[in-house]
Amino acid sequence: MPNIDQVEEGDPQAHALSTVARSVETRLTSVTADIQALIEESIPRLRSVDFADFHRASIAENVVTAGHILAGAGEEAPSTTAPIAAIDFARRLAQHDVPVTELIRAYRVGQTRFIRHCIHQLLEQSTADHKEGLAILEMVETISEYVDRVVEQVVSAYAHAREGWVRDRSAVLAMHVREVLRGTPRDLAAAERALDYRMDRDHVGLVLWTDKRGEPDPLGRIRHLVSAFVHLLAVSAPLVVPADECTAWAWLPISTSVVRSDALATAMRDERHVSIAVGQPGSGIEGFRRSHQQAVSARSVALAAGEQHAALTPFVDVAPIAMLCADLESARVWVHETLGDLAVDSSRNKALRETARVFLQTGGSYTATAEQLFLHRNTAQYRIRKAEAIRGAPLRDSRLDVELALLACQWMKGAVLWPADERIGRARIPASSGA
Repeated sequence: MPNIDQVEEGDPQAHALSTVARSVETRLTSVTADIQALIEESIPRLRSVDFADFHRASIAENVVTAGHILAGAGEEAPSTTAPIAAIDFARRLAQHDVPVTELIRAYRVGQTRFIRHCIHQLLEQSTADHKEGLAILEMVETISEYVDRVVEQVVSAYAHAREGWVRDRSAVLAMHVREVLRGTPRDLAAAERALDYRMDRDHVGLVLWTDKRGEPDPLGRIRHLVSAFVHLLAVSAPLVVPADECTAWAWLPISTSVVRSDALATAMRDERHVSIAVGQPGSGIEGFRRSHQQAVSARSVALAAGEQHAALTPFVDVAPIAMLCADLESARVWVHETLGDLAVDSSRNKALRETARVFLQTGGSYTATAEQLFLHRNTAQYRIRKAEAIRGAPLRDSRLDVELALLACQWMKGAVLWPADERIGRARIPASSGA
């Protein structure tokens, strides 16, 4: 804050403001406490021990910052940055699901109280009757109270109207998208204009959803994640359409698969509560439909796995088993018939199944299996023998069925596995040509 003695004597206004700023700052603790008490009285929800310290720090830093601005009145105003404590307080309120309208009102109430302190300090600088100053104080407080009440009402009206508009717009977008997916758009050009998305290009379809019921603004989290994809992949605007309150369909205008991209992994690392199913790239309107249907099929595999499902389910990895989701009970019986007791859900069997899956995937190579799973070759060989003993037959018997069943166990988990306390015994192994 500028030294009061450095203010030019010929500038009484600057001198008065600098004096006020210094006086308020010397009383920082009491001014902060007074402002905090009034805010918490006006907004009871902010009267919480969970963020009282954050609130106090935010007020104190705002008072100091405002004092510096007052002391430098008349000079070229520097760019103003919100105090760190104010940012922390705002984040704390968001984490406690406090509406932003209450944060904004806290600033209005705090501003009025701060101005009151400044005017009182200004009045103390003279020995006059203070009629004009007291009138100004009364005027500021009366108008501020009016604005506080009116803003609360108009913000509420605005939020209600916008919520209705967004809901209606989402319904319109969903209608257009469903018509395109059904192959029955009455006017494709009109649908493209409404969606602000062209069909005559490449697409990658995604289905995104959150399993965390009660999370604030699940669709907002999903949109944020898609925006992160777009930024990291450096592609043009995607199409995102809500399917329900916690699920959205999305299309990225891109011609290459994104499931192995660093951008996808980076974005998902920052948003752990959103699950994603991804289709393969497709071209034109048929590619738009096909990539979406692939993502829907991939999601059905994730949903079949329940709470244990993978955060990312690419269709390219689960395509062979996606159809099994249409009849889970039959799929479960078939997996048991194919794998025998190896389909029992236990930590030991999980390791054996993974080793068996990689063994068959690598053409029956113990060395390649050991390298891929970071095992000693002898350990890999032991596990394969153990898996065959539990199954009751060599893995190469009905090899294609075994690979498919192992893939189903990996992705669908409890939907096709047998509970550990219900041993199924030696399952019937279909006849095989030794593939």
